[in-house]
Amino acid sequence: MFFRSLIALSLLLASSLILQAQLSLPNIFCDSMIVQRDQDFHLYGMATPKEKITVSIGKQALKTKADEKGNWSVSIPAMPAGGPFQIDIKGKKQTMQLKEILFGDVFLCIGQSNMVHYFGVHEVTYADEIEKANNPKIRQILVPTMTKMEAAQKDLPEKIGWKYANPEDINKFSVVAYYFGKEIQKAQGVPIGLINASVGGTPIEAWTPESGFAGNEKLMETIQQNKDTAYVNSVNNARPQGNGNATPPYRPTDKGEEEKWYLPGNTSQHWRPINIPGYWEDQGLKDLNGSVWYKKEIDIPAGFASQKVRIHLGRIVDANEVYVNGTKVGTTTYMYPQRRYWVERGILKPGKNLFVIKVTNNNGKGGFVPDKPYYLEAGDQTIDLKGTWYYKVGMVSEPFRPGGGQGGGFPRRIVAQNQPTALYNAMAAPFTAFKIKGIIWYQGESNAGKPAEYEELQKNQITALRKAFGNENLPFLMAQLPGFGDYNYLPSESGWARLRESQAMAAKMPNAGMAVTIDLGEWNDIHPENKKEVGERLALAGRKIIYGEDIPYSGPIYKSHVIEGDKIIISFDHANGLKTVDGEQVGDLAIAGEDKQFVWANSKIEGGKLIVSSPRVKSPKYVRYAWADTPINPNLANGSGLLASPFRTDSDQ
Repeated sequence: MFFRSLIALSLLLASSLILQAQLSLPNIFCDSMIVQRDQDFHLYGMATPKEKITVSIGKQALKTKADEKGNWSVSIPAMPAGGPFQIDIKGKKQTMQLKEILFGDVFLCIGQSNMVHYFGVHEVTYADEIEKANNPKIRQILVPTMTKMEAAQKDLPEKIGWKYANPEDINKFSVVAYYFGKEIQKAQGVPIGLINASVGGTPIEAWTPESGFAGNEKLMETIQQNKDTAYVNSVNNARPQGNGNATPPYRPTDKGEEEKWYLPGNTSQHWRPINIPGYWEDQGLKDLNGSVWYKKEIDIPAGFASQKVRIHLGRIVDANEVYVNGTKVGTTTYMYPQRRYWVERGILKPGKNLFVIKVTNNNGKGGFVPDKPYYLEAGDQTIDLKGTWYYKVGMVSEPFRPGGGQGGGFPRRIVAQNQPTALYNAMAAPFTAFKIKGIIWYQGESNAGKPAEYEELQKNQITALRKAFGNENLPFLMAQLPGFGDYNYLPSESGWARLRESQAMAAKMPNAGMAVTIDLGEWNDIHPENKKEVGERLALAGRKIIYGEDIPYSGPIYKSHVIEGDKIIISFDHANGLKTVDGEQVGDLAIAGEDKQFVWANSKIEGGKLIVSSPRVKSPKYVRYAWADTPINPNLANGSGLLASPFRTDSDQ
């Protein structure tokens, strides 16, 4: 028995040594990748200690030897744009290949949901682009959501693979990143690689290397604590004790589910009228969190019913289930996606059809977001779904109630994707082994609650990312936040405007640029549909900042001002041909005296400068332009039609 165990152990050790000796590459190196052109390419891996390795590409054959631990590396001399190539890695007994390799320009594309948003989410708007996609020289590697709070990672946990733009794979391409890459490729004529590392609802801190917090004692303390997995587990596993017991919200059963309100012939009574679109809090249901069921009988023509039909239900806050004639045809679990569901043939019938929608909301206003599409579609025919429906409350959620005594309530939890460094460490750090052409960044929504901190965070992030990639001049292009939120027809304070100001200040760093997108937002959607122009405007900035093209790339940027009597005269950079895009007075322009009581202002453009005044302000001191969550008509631009960035002269910088 002893000898059999000894033999088994010997075989296990031998197989382990063999496994360790296998010729291998990190997971970041894979088929179809795009490698940065015109820069040395550092390729490395593992082999048997002291094993001789030959790396071949084209007519080049590079030789190296693994060190005592089996590590080997070569530096492939800079290659011009082109391909495809095959890279052969040959050891003593094994050979590996990297196939379909292109050399071109590689960009790290990071941020939150507006960078995430892919063609599959916007397939109606970009149907033509999806259908015609056929570009093997625009490729994306989509990094899955991962976090690591302990340290920056040197590799991915598994191979992912690069995909090129074709009708199937483009559905997972970031729309912003794709149109950025498409415009750069059009201008430069080289392959474009997009490293898409983005996660919805995440703050800038999570995308910043640790060196970016060197001067921030509070966040550095958080980072160090989070490296201790025992500490993180203790926080996340903690439960209230003693008098601090907290009572979770009581969640009753849903009567609509219990009584099957979605079935034709259901006899439940007391349904009341309600309009779609609209929020139920605005239609008589005060402060209701829970579920509300909507129903309506819709007359469907015979020709319509015989086709495959698509339901367009705009956006719904928060979750929903959709039933047609008792059959569930779609469900969405959170508020942000557009609601589009297919109704298969055979579900609809000519004549009256029962449509039932269950909407569940957990906080704030629930219901159907206004100014979104609500209709049925079959080929070129449509049936409008807006108007009067009938509702009934299925469930009412009670609010959270802390338990008795001091300190009631659940303890905080550490959500990894919101922690400083966590997303950078896992999703971006592995690619620091690559040389890249630049970084594009679309984020800010999750930091809009603390906009004054953002400028320093952004500048430190840029510096830290440049350090991590070994290039202090690495180009960094950001999308300034578009408009989002209710229109305000009086001058007012705005957290989103303040955050845009922080972005504009950070964009003044060397080799940094910003795309103004103030006109591309939607007041009722934090994920505006027009992602194409965001990518194109980022590319315009890139063509100037990265490639040195002699083109206008920025709209007017506030430079300085002087006060002359009852007027304030504003000077701008990038203001050649200063004008308004619609020929009207400059919109969203406010002026104030020392008291900072802003009123709407008059203006005229003379000599490339903006002259601002108001008969209500005799001694003006401050001006603000487009200073709102969603400006009403931000129309100031230069002769190239590029819009001005929102600004104020009373900056607290």
